[in-house]
Order: sequence, then C-alpha cells, then structure tokens
Amino acid sequence: MNILIAGCGYVGTALAMRLAADGHGVWGLRRRPEGLPDTVRPLEADLSDPATLRDLPPGLDVVYYTAGAADGSETAYRTAYVDGPRHLLEALEQQNQRPRRVMFTSSTGVYAQCRGEWVNEDSPAEPSHAGGRHLLAGERLFLDGAFPATVLRLAGIYGPGRTRLIDSLRQGNATYQDSPPVYLNLIHRDDCVGALRHLAALARPASLYVGVDYRPVERGTLLRWLSGVLDTPPPRLVAASTNRRRNKRCRNARLAASGYSFRYPTFQHGYSAIIDALTKEKKPHV
Repeated sequence: MNILIAGCGYVGTALAMRLAADGHGVWGLRRRPEGLPDTVRPLEADLSDPATLRDLPPGLDVVYYTAGAADGSETAYRTAYVDGPRHLLEALEQQNQRPRRVMFTSSTGVYAQCRGEWVNEDSPAEPSHAGGRHLLAGERLFLDGAFPATVLRLAGIYGPGRTRLIDSLRQGNATYQDSPPVYLNLIHRDDCVGALRHLAALARPASLYVGVDYRPVERGTLLRWLSGVLDTPPPRLVAASTNRRRNKRCRNARLAASGYSFRYPTFQHGYSAIIDALTKEKKPHV
C-alpha cells in the first residue's frame, strides 16, 4: 500500500517506521524531513500552507494525520487541528485521490469531565477550553469529509524518551494530591502505533475510538509505584488544586473489542520497559 503520514513527530515517525517495515511505501510529511529514518520517503511540506501540498504522492491508500500543536496556545491548536486538516483534505480532493481510509489522531482532552467520571466514545465531548474545541473541529472535518474516516482519541502518551515523571522523582520534585484523586489516562507510544496500524487494516472500523490502556491510575499511585521501582525519595503530597480543568477515567472497550491486543496494557508494563531500557543504557560496555 501507499501510505502518507502527515505530521511525523513522536508517534508519526514510529508509525512510519513500523509500516515501512511491513513492506508498505510510506511517505513522511513534515516541514523539515531530513531527520526521518531511511526507510521512510521524505515529503517536505507545511500543513499550514496549502501551496506546499500540491504534489502529494499519487495513489494513496491510507492517510494518517498525526500532527500536533507546536505549543499550548489557541493559535497553535487552530493551526494544527483545524487549518492543517482542512488543507490536507482539500489537497486530496483536488488531486483526485481516493484513499480507502483517512485517520485522525485527536485527544481525550476533548472531554470536560472533571470529577473522576468514566468516559467512552458515547460520552459527551463538550470541552470548555479552546484547544479542545479545535480538536473537535478537526475531528468533524475528517468525519464529515469525502473519505472514509476514523478518529482515535489518544490519552497521555508516554514511551521512549518521555521520562518527565521519572526525572521529577529522581530530582526530588514530584508531587501529587490525594483528595480528590487526580486520574491519569495513559497509552504507550508503541500502542498508539499499534492501534493506528490495526484500525486502518480493518475492513469496517468504527468512526471513533478512545486510545488508552486498561488502567486509569491516580497520579499518587503511579508516582509511588515508580518511586519504589526506581528507589528514589517518595513524591510529596501537596494541597488540592482548585483549578483542575480535567479529571476523568477513560475506557478502551471499543478498541479492545475491535481485536487490538495491547503491548503494554497497564502503566506497570510500559514503565517497566522504559526503566529496563534506561538501565541497560547506563551499564558500561565490556
């Protein structure tokens, strides 16, 4: 198959490598493609500039939109999740492309629930912040567009190179609150890749999936577990925040029912692999 991955960042590049290893022709679209792996065909373009999208690879079978916002500003979110999707979808139509599936990576940040509620694909997505509204707008562009589309709402992505929580414990500045509990919804990068690959291969996937592992975890529980594994000082308990924007627990039942098997079904599995890899890196070569 011919596959385009628009926005080859943390998840997109790993996805491109996996699909190329499967034997597909994979193009990685980004502003500066010189850092892409050799197995991925570089495509220099800017999703915010339609003029750079005039010559997409012909005969695309699957298109993934995995671009992320450059920062947390409203402008960055609008550029990444509204302007970019619109420009790419218009370019595909103008060039008479007929992909059998287009995939959009969104975020569980579209859910405004903040009292630890359980949410799934059928739960109301009524974000109170501009970033979430732009994400929903991007979803609608894909789902209401000319091509069969699937949206995957990803939770907090962790994995190789993303060691913020580990670093905070080792530096002694990790904190948590225990009343009310603050839940984290997580998914390992490799399961982001696996889920995107799996869903695009289905004959009739649903239009929307939530991409999280099997265990939402209270922040303090995660930090205390990590502290024990790393043998660091425990995290510090702090006063509860009165400005908590989101706090929910996400279910992955639809994704699991589709046949996807998680490589890292819980945070224990994923973080154990990261810590093992870090430990091996530090061992002297003999």
